[in-house]
Amino acid sequence: MKNILPLILIAVSFASCRKDPNIPVSNATLYTLNYPARISKYIPDVKSPVNNPLTVEGVELGRHLFYEERLSADNSMACASCHDPSKSFSDVVDLSIGIDGLSGKRNSMPLINLGWMNSLFWDGRSASLELQAFAPVTDPVELHTTWPNVVEKLSSDEKYKTMFNKAFGTEEIDSVLISKALSQFERTLISGDSPMDKYMNADYRIGSSGWNEADELAAYQGFALFMDEEKGDCFHCHGDPFNPLWTDNLFHNNGLDAVITDLGLGAITGNPYDNGKFKTPTLRNLVFTAPYMHDGRFETLEDVINHYSEGLEYSETIDPLMKSVREGGVQLSLEEKYFLKMFLISLSDSSFVENPAFQDPN
Repeated sequence: MKNILPLILIAVSFASCRKDPNIPVSNATLYTLNYPARISKYIPDVKSPVNNPLTVEGVELGRHLFYEERLSADNSMACASCHDPSKSFSDVVDLSIGIDGLSGKRNSMPLINLGWMNSLFWDGRSASLELQAFAPVTDPVELHTTWPNVVEKLSSDEKYKTMFNKAFGTEEIDSVLISKALSQFERTLISGDSPMDKYMNADYRIGSSGWNEADELAAYQGFALFMDEEKGDCFHCHGDPFNPLWTDNLFHNNGLDAVITDLGLGAITGNPYDNGKFKTPTLRNLVFTAPYMHDGRFETLEDVINHYSEGLEYSETIDPLMKSVREGGVQLSLEEKYFLKMFLISLSDSSFVENPAFQDPN
């Protein structure tokens, strides 16, 4: 027994030090996120998974993959096809269309400030960006291919073999590393430099937003309506000056339909009380992301405001926050609708959609 014990200790020591083939090692450079002033003031830093830290090389690889059409079966579409950077990484149609000309049942969500989200998709079916990245590739109404097919195509490209080696310490490409790289790039898509941010950063100082004084005043009056429990009453779901993500990242039935045909979160949880609930989208960059709602039913911001003003529909799972549903909505005047629209417009950040770090590298 005394002779066997040293051998056991040596074996244990060797096992604890050997390289796990599932955890590639690289010399990649850690990536430092640039946080806009208002977000850094009120929101904790983005926390990346321990097994997928942000690196310069990983983010750049993810950017290439985001625009890579070989992720689709016929090499005709990429992630960016339905998440256009000029549209704040959303789509221009109500229901996005895949490579076979088929459309899904949901609008393409904008990709903004994803690092603070712990559920993805309108129905919350993915708990992380890494998990979310797997879905579109094999979805029959999106990129409609297989992961072995994608891996084979990328592995035949020396450029990608080099990039994967720099990012992850291996030239062996697989679906897990592809999803990690895409997730790294998506965590850098931070937006928070809109006219309203500038205005609030200056402690509500007139002329600080870059807008003319009349528009700035209208936007601030819209903000007051947004925060008023008896009028706009929007802040419960969409945040406030101390939550500059402008979303609670939760799920609500906001009175779109009396008869619910798309179960939303309810289809994922199996709980009938979740039927008709969808993820609250951010209010950032709305001037770029039309059409609106989970099915893209509203073409304009006026349509959205009219819905909450006089278009609410009662159903059994309608959110209690829709307090004015019996009256059809909050009943805004034309002037109040204008002010609210100006506030929503003021949350749009043109520097985000024009950021060269987010564009197609090819």
